[in-house]
Amino acid sequence: MLALWESAVRWKESGHGMLFSTLQVVFPIFATVGVGYGFGYAGLLSKQVGDNLSTFCITVLIPVLIFRTLATSDLAGLSPWALWGTYYTALATSAVLGGYMVRKVFGREARAACIGGFSAAFSNMSLVGIPVITSAFGQEALVPISLIISVHAPSVTLVFVLAMERAVVVDGYQEARPFKDVMHSLFTTLIKSPLVIAILLGVGWNFSGYELPVLLDGVLHPLAKAASPVALFSVGMTLLNYGVRGNIAIGSVLSLLKIVLMPALVLALGAYVFPLSPLWVAVATLAAACPTGVVAYLYASQFGTGHAMSANSISLTTIFSIITMSFWLWILNFLGY
Repeated sequence: MLALWESAVRWKESGHGMLFSTLQVVFPIFATVGVGYGFGYAGLLSKQVGDNLSTFCITVLIPVLIFRTLATSDLAGLSPWALWGTYYTALATSAVLGGYMVRKVFGREARAACIGGFSAAFSNMSLVGIPVITSAFGQEALVPISLIISVHAPSVTLVFVLAMERAVVVDGYQEARPFKDVMHSLFTTLIKSPLVIAILLGVGWNFSGYELPVLLDGVLHPLAKAASPVALFSVGMTLLNYGVRGNIAIGSVLSLLKIVLMPALVLALGAYVFPLSPLWVAVATLAAACPTGVVAYLYASQFGTGHAMSANSISLTTIFSIITMSFWLWILNFLGY
């Protein structure tokens, strides 16, 4: 009886310890998001400032961070295939379910189903994932998150564009474009992406065997260090652009798929199907638990459909990720990851 009581006390203490350590990681991150939202809401900074900060992060700070990480990390012997298999199997499942729910359950057009699938699967890894994951697991976590990001935008964008090209035809808005033209347009867009350029340069520099010059790293290091706080502040400010509007049922379903189902699938696949190290399982799970990326709304605006569902998905997943990312971080700590 005494042994059972002591075990219960130890479990309680360890539970409180894990909860406190989780709070130490999550609170400063989402407090920074809240500060950004507060500055925007109070009118201390204009909406344009938030948009400019996001652009600055995506085009300068995050690419610098990823380049520096890939250029200076030891990539010898690393195989990303199991990591990609884990993450993108879960991503594809969530996207298909999201599109199916929008098309078949809610009866929306094919274009809206594409936006729904994208909203249910595309993580805001650059602005939210990197700060959370590095705070939780340290700088060594930058290698697996960079490997996920390296094919995130290219692969998801490729599938989305091809699906949307078909959806536009199904909805009767235009005739099918030649596949060659679609791929040329997509390749031109991707090759100009700062993230793609940073990844290619970082991997190329790493394989060259040269160290970064001290003077160059003296410039890159402070920029890379600024990426996380500036990104989080900008996320808070840009939340004002979206809000929750219209019928929230679709957005709520897509949000559940994004921040509940998708990380659960990644955790299960990484732990039991693909041979991933504990750190890589944890990083992939938190990456999947990130809120929906703002690109979902940009695509909705571009194709003229799904504005409310994408905006609601972005807002709801960002707001509730305070709880869900804390939950997944606690689960990972509890399971020993």
